[in-house]
Amino acid sequence: MALHILFTWLALSLPLLLLLLLLSVKNFNNKKKNLPPGPPSLPIIGNFHQLGPLPHQSLWKLSRRYGPVMLIRLGGTPTIVISSPDAAREVLKTHDLDSCSRPQMVGTGRLSYDSLDVAFVEYGDYWRELRTLCVLELFSMKRVQSFRYIREEEVGSMIESIAKSAESGTPVNMSEKFMALTANFTCRVAFGKPFQGTELEDEGFMDMVHEGMAMLGSFSASDYFPRLGWIVDRFTGLHSRLEKSFRNLDDLYQKVIEEHRNANKSNEGKEDIVDVLLKMEKDQTELAGVRLKEDNIKAILMNIFLGGVDTGAVVMDWTMAELARNPRVMRKAREEIRSCVGNKKWVVEEDLSGLKYLKLVLKEVMRLHPPGVLLIPRETIGHFKLSGYDVDPKCCVYVNAWGMGRDPGLWERPEEFVPERFEDSPIDYKGNHFELIPFGAGRRRCPGMSMVMAMIELALANVLHSFDWELPEGMTEGDVNMEEGAGLAVFKKVPLTLLPIKASHKIDA
Repeated sequence: MALHILFTWLALSLPLLLLLLLLSVKNFNNKKKNLPPGPPSLPIIGNFHQLGPLPHQSLWKLSRRYGPVMLIRLGGTPTIVISSPDAAREVLKTHDLDSCSRPQMVGTGRLSYDSLDVAFVEYGDYWRELRTLCVLELFSMKRVQSFRYIREEEVGSMIESIAKSAESGTPVNMSEKFMALTANFTCRVAFGKPFQGTELEDEGFMDMVHEGMAMLGSFSASDYFPRLGWIVDRFTGLHSRLEKSFRNLDDLYQKVIEEHRNANKSNEGKEDIVDVLLKMEKDQTELAGVRLKEDNIKAILMNIFLGGVDTGAVVMDWTMAELARNPRVMRKAREEIRSCVGNKKWVVEEDLSGLKYLKLVLKEVMRLHPPGVLLIPRETIGHFKLSGYDVDPKCCVYVNAWGMGRDPGLWERPEEFVPERFEDSPIDYKGNHFELIPFGAGRRRCPGMSMVMAMIELALANVLHSFDWELPEGMTEGDVNMEEGAGLAVFKKVPLTLLPIKASHKIDA
């Protein structure tokens, strides 16, 4: 009888003993490792309670205490936050290959057709071949130049609409103008038709884009609590909201693809991105041994829309907000443009290379307001040392581009808007200088950067050339609201409204 009780006790105790043994081994291994410092975490939720509504700001404050390489836990996911150029260089250059994958998340996975896109897919042969395709076929300089006429036409349309407000003395919501501009340009580049004045506007295209961006940047409990998180996502309504967003976007992509299949296009010089992708499908192009199909095309379109529309609008919006708050800088930029362009009605792309100060302004804007405040997270695929600390595979890595732009150890008077700080500096935003990486760096740098910047420079140059700008009556520079809104791309929380005045210098008709 006693022996039976002993065996029963052992049978019941064995799982508990094994669990304690595993925990002891894990704790022993962690003690042997030199892990990055970080704030204490709570059971189950980890450090979620410390993120707040604007995680990039909260993480920057924590990094000031715990250092530029900081370990936090989001649920059960070990997460490393990088807040210095040296550490960013180690991750994005020295150990680029060890940290170049992406964490697989519910929102990005669903909207990218199970990660068939270039931005959110895991590292591997498929991603390498797809990125090569994007760089050589979709976003090459030749392709960027082929869309020049679209940039010029859409910027011209925006300037003409602003001119009507100038004639009537009506303030303009510049946030809306820039969003419409980038939406029209992106739709014409991808679909061959603008957003405004077409069925895309009637079908709520912009609502789809905003909702898609919200889903990409949303918190899904399933990402951090895989076993039970799906229950939370259904209870909060996130699951049904994500499915609705996916269906709406999928219907849009399908309709556009069918229109292109049925069209009889003969002008090769004006083919849009859907034309290019359908031609590849027809030619039976393969990516990592998998033939390019409709879902691949839709996933690429998702990247173009949900990345292209917001990124350009965000940068232009913050630029005009900073210029409105800093009239000295606005005058200097405007004088340079008008001196270079003279009495011509439009700034054209050949003029842009001579606008040195405008380029300094854009660098300063992206220092303070990078379009991706926390670069798209990476996932490690190998063990490596980072600033002397141990990093294991399957860690999530965030680079706080916003925080690095405001580091007093890197920048003199970091909160002030001073474009001249870049005057004698080699620093650019193309991923070569890790103090300023608004578009990322290394293998996962944004492949559409040239396309976005071409539009931003042309639009801002024409906005400053064609009009003088004033704040609405009763406002001063200090009244311009610079609060940030939450999201994947950080917009101004309060839209920017300015009063356009017909240019004080003579412009030829």
